[in-house]
Amino acid sequence: MASKQKNTTPQQQRYQALQQKHEKKRPLLKNCIRAFFVGGLICTVGQAISYFYIYFFDFTEQSVGNPTVATMVFLSMLLTGFGIYDRLGQFAGAGSAVPVTGFGNAVISAAIEHRTEGFVLGVGGNMFKLAGSVLLFGVFAAFVVALIRTLLSMWGVL
Repeated sequence: MASKQKNTTPQQQRYQALQQKHEKKRPLLKNCIRAFFVGGLICTVGQAISYFYIYFFDFTEQSVGNPTVATMVFLSMLLTGFGIYDRLGQFAGAGSAVPVTGFGNAVISAAIEHRTEGFVLGVGGNMFKLAGSVLLFGVFAAFVVALIRTLLSMWGVL
């Protein structure tokens, strides 16, 4: 930071000092507690959905993951469409963005934002703008892990 101040004029330094004086201090501990509890609540809802699928639809613990994730993403998209998830995100911050529900929120938010441009160029073209990098990284990471596992099994390590 000292190197930045060497390159600034005295007027810029006075402005930065004034800005720091009037900057609102963020309640870091309160924000972390909110994120922790809201993220935990989202995970609790996901666990309840898993138990629902296991009890009523005869899924096993190994096979219940995919329908649970799909349901959680669908619910977050639905809540985003009604404007509820955005308010939750304002309250909880990363607690609502980090779970898989944040992915659903990112996808549908971009689609809602660009719906006036039409369904193909607006919604379809911008739906995966934010989530596209997540999908790309996930697919690439899965490929690398599968390749490593295949090589290790071929060599008799696994």
